[in-house]
Parts: sequence; structure tokens; C-alpha cells
Amino acid sequence: MLPSDLKAEQFTGYPPKARKLVLTHLGALQQLPLSFVPSLLRELIDYDFKFPAERTSIDHELATLSSLSPAQLKEWFQAFSQLSLSSKLQNLDWVNQPAQFVEQLSAYLWTTHQLNAFREAAIAYGNRTRATRPTEPVPIPPLGIAVIGQGVPSYDEPLFRNLRKHGTYFKQVKPENGVQLLMAAVEARAKAHPVPYGHWYVDGGQPADHSPSLSCVSFQQLEPVRAALLKNIQTEIAKPGMGPEELRTHMALLSPADLGMGRGGDEVMDRFEVKLLTEGSGTQIFSTTFAQWTAREVLRRAQPLTLFVRFAPRQRQRPMNELLTGGDSNPELDLTGSLIDADMGAYYQWINQQRLPGAERSSFLVWFEGHSQALAIAPSLPRGTESNSNLDLGQLLSLAAG
Repeated sequence: MLPSDLKAEQFTGYPPKARKLVLTHLGALQQLPLSFVPSLLRELIDYDFKFPAERTSIDHELATLSSLSPAQLKEWFQAFSQLSLSSKLQNLDWVNQPAQFVEQLSAYLWTTHQLNAFREAAIAYGNRTRATRPTEPVPIPPLGIAVIGQGVPSYDEPLFRNLRKHGTYFKQVKPENGVQLLMAAVEARAKAHPVPYGHWYVDGGQPADHSPSLSCVSFQQLEPVRAALLKNIQTEIAKPGMGPEELRTHMALLSPADLGMGRGGDEVMDRFEVKLLTEGSGTQIFSTTFAQWTAREVLRRAQPLTLFVRFAPRQRQRPMNELLTGGDSNPELDLTGSLIDADMGAYYQWINQQRLPGAERSSFLVWFEGHSQALAIAPSLPRGTESNSNLDLGQLLSLAAG
């Protein structure tokens, strides 16, 4: 089947908001090449479970496509149309299983030496859609906070080396009640500027007390879900013929109900947490990996105004088969290795924050938990300098975030 053959009744299995959106723009979808449409449907089929920022992006993309004339659509998608696809791909149920189609499409393009052409077409399309997207003002500049090194008694090597040239390194901050002071400031922002999924708290361990105004994701709170997933993986691995690609496909199809989840009706968060654990590599096992990947996905998908990430110690590396069993209830922790991981994770968090709207006015703070070292990046602070100011964490954050 080709996109030109699409009919409204083929989307009855889509969630209600996604189905309504598809039918509104069905005429535009019918004019697009098969090499492109399933990638778009992969996003559309989950529309009901996406964050507001993602829905806004999809709405704009579809409205743009529907506004183009046939000649413009032909110009925009000429490179996609020139890709040759097999009849096997055409016969797949790409309407109801777009993610599986995209997986097989990628493999086919690679084996037929068309992957570079597809990538170039996708980049050109992305540039065009971004150029037409209006810039929405943000109510307040984005703020990122990373707390690293929980439980580490001392560390003599330099920290924040990748970030120092971008901000001010503070050597004598007051560490007392640091987490509480930072949490209070984050909660105040959330209360003053309430935005759905706009203010986040990510914890690699057991979360501290926090306001319900924050969207919270925690490694420890997801322990039952992680255990269920690891058990599921072990069961699948034991099946004959189960390889890495088959396992990946299986995990992509898992739903919150498959892992015993329930958040009182917040399906958006349920789906988000499942994707964190099924799409991330190591998020099921290592707390630092979980915190870093969650921060990346929150920034990419939710585009928050505030993101507070607190890293926690991860278990020490062991053979993968042992880690996948999840049977050790008291694993040995690697405190120093966790600090090094988190230091790099904070750097990645700042990089990804720079992709947000309003990033030119954003602020970022990273603190070595329990110690006097911190670094702040903000338009009002000098770059590549050091300070001996004796501030507590609340005062330092106020200085950075204005």
C-alpha cells in the first residue's frame, strides 16, 4: 500500500487525539512518499501521550504540510521520492506499526546503500520545517541544576573542567542544607510560573521531599518497574532465535501495563518512564546513566523551564549477565566512578539545555554535593573565572538566575 491509498477507516486503532489530527491532515499525508510517511506516523500514533511542547511541534509540522501546494510538496519531498523501496516494505502494515516499518526501512536503506541519501533528505526537511516554525517567547529563562557526587567524602582532582570556561567556579560555597535550598528555589519557580510539565526534578536515587508542582522521575521509585523489565528481558533472551534486533523490537512494544505501572491516570508520564527504560542503554541498571539519559530526554521532549537533576551513586560494574538478573539487593557502590560519571553528565545536561528556546538567557548551576565546590553559568556572570565568595546554595542560585 502507498500513502495515496490511505483512507480514514485505517486509523480507527489510533488514540482519539491522534486519529482526529491524522484525519484533519489526511489529504496532505496522501501526497507524501512512502519513505517519509511512516516516520511521521510513528510520532503521530503516540500524540495523545506526548508532552505539550511535542504536540505543538507536531501541530505546526502538519499545518505546514497542509498549507503547501502540490508543486511545493513535490519540491520538498523530491529527495525522499527518489529512494527505491522494496515491495516487501510496501506490504507491511506501516499505518498501525510505523515504528517497526522504520526499523526495517533503516536496515533496507543500509543494505541498498541509500542511507546517506535518506539522511541528507531528512536533514534538509528538518531545516525547512524549523525555518517555518515561529519563535515562541518563554515566560522565564531556562534554569538547569545538577547536583553530583552524593556520598563522596573527598575528591582531589579538578571538577567541572569542561564547564569552567563557560562560567564562574566558586570555591567556598556553604554546603549546609544545599539540596533543600535548591529545591525551595525550584519549587518557588514552579509556583510562580505554573506550566504543565514545565518544571522537573530527576533523582538517581531516592527523591528528596518536593512539591507536587514538579514533575518527578526517580531511579529508586521505578525499582519495581525496572525489576519487571529485567525479568521480561531475561525471559525473552531465553527464547530460541531471540537476537539483539528482535529484543529491541520487543521492548519498543512494551506498554506501562506490561510492566505493572499506574500513576492514577497520568499516561503521559507512564509512557515517558517506559521509554526511558526500554530505549536507554543502561538506564535499567546504572543510576548515573538513568539520571543522565532522563535529563537528555526531558530537555529534548518536554523543553522545561526548570530541570533539577540530582545524581546518586551507581552500582559497581559487573559481568552483564549478573547485572541483567537484578538479583543483588545490596550491590557494591562505586562512589568515585559515580562522581566522574555525573561530572560528565552535568556537562551534557548543559549542552542539551543550550538547544532550548531562550537558551541565550538561560542559567546553569552544578554543585559537588556536601562540599564547597560549585560552578555557575549565566549571562550576568563572567566566564572562565574563579570566585572566593562565601555564599550558600540559595544565594548562589539567585546570583546566577537573577
